[in-house]
Amino acid sequence: MSHVSSPSSQGQAPLRTVQVLGGGNAGSSAHVRSLTAGLVARGVRVTVCAPSESDHTYDFSGAGADHIPVPRSSDPGSVAALRAACADADLVHAHGLHASFRAVLALSGRRVPLVVTWHNGARAEGARAHLLRMLERRVVKAATVVLGTTSGLVDRARRTGARDARLAAVSLPGRREPDGPDGPGSAGGKVRAELGVTERPLLLAVGSLDRHRGYDVLLDAARAWRFLDPVPLVVVAGEGPLRGELQARIDREGLPVLLAGRREDVPGLLAAADLALLPGADESRSVLAQEALRAGVPLIAPLTGGVRELVGDAAELVAPGDAAALAGAAVRLLDDPERRDALRESGLRQAGSWPTEDETVAQVLSVYDELTQLRPLG
Repeated sequence: MSHVSSPSSQGQAPLRTVQVLGGGNAGSSAHVRSLTAGLVARGVRVTVCAPSESDHTYDFSGAGADHIPVPRSSDPGSVAALRAACADADLVHAHGLHASFRAVLALSGRRVPLVVTWHNGARAEGARAHLLRMLERRVVKAATVVLGTTSGLVDRARRTGARDARLAAVSLPGRREPDGPDGPGSAGGKVRAELGVTERPLLLAVGSLDRHRGYDVLLDAARAWRFLDPVPLVVVAGEGPLRGELQARIDREGLPVLLAGRREDVPGLLAAADLALLPGADESRSVLAQEALRAGVPLIAPLTGGVRELVGDAAELVAPGDAAALAGAAVRLLDDPERRDALRESGLRQAGSWPTEDETVAQVLSVYDELTQLRPLG
């Protein structure tokens, strides 16, 4: 455990913090759940403002937080609810651009420290991209401290006008593979049998079916895999607005791809997978990349700064958006068991170098302490 002392042990009233989530992607939501548990254990009072469905999934209340349901929209009612939730806060910590913008609006006129964590870069095109840049500028200029999960995000915050931007330690809480009826590790075999891939390679992608995930590149690559013997099955775990469009193309072209929908057994899917695939080009801190390396599953991912910073040399990195490169890397790995073994070993080493949950909480708490040193004594 960290040696950072709790606020109450220093003679001060318990630190009162509000964590603000928007829609909450898997990475930021899991981070807030872990952060909440660690802060509460150190004597910090935590209120999580997030949509009700987020609390149902991540159980912030079970981690010791007060959960206040706040819709993800920036309408006046949502901002008013957030403003009321922050009324007694010593510090507010918002995660993601939209949640941060709502926090800025809610704290308008108040001298409450605002910490903002950027987990990924905001994505948009055309006029919406211009709007997002405006929101970014408003947020970083209002924030007391901006924490970025990659060096690129920290640099971006500084270029946008942040007065204090720092690299964040962010751990991904571990998810143990569920045990099957035959003991630990058998869940992978059960999943392979369920999917009918006892003799075929299983390639796994995980993430919402959104445009930025790169599923068009994945389907382009799958066209080449139709001619392998045996033909691999590509399983995509996730749900989203592109399901109809993707399924129509899979059917039209006879692609060996299964859209498996939202799955609660990602550890079991990883245990069953021969390769993990990250086709999207702008996921700087992918949950799948982290879970694949922890599980010892060889990963193919785009060669971008954020991904390289996360995985080092422990993955097969290919040019972003290059379907031929993705297809070729998978073919080579499936034919090279020694390379797959080497990636498993280097992946486990790389995962071991990431910050622990305890180190992450300690860093965040040190920032909180720095910004709230003049709070009243208890």
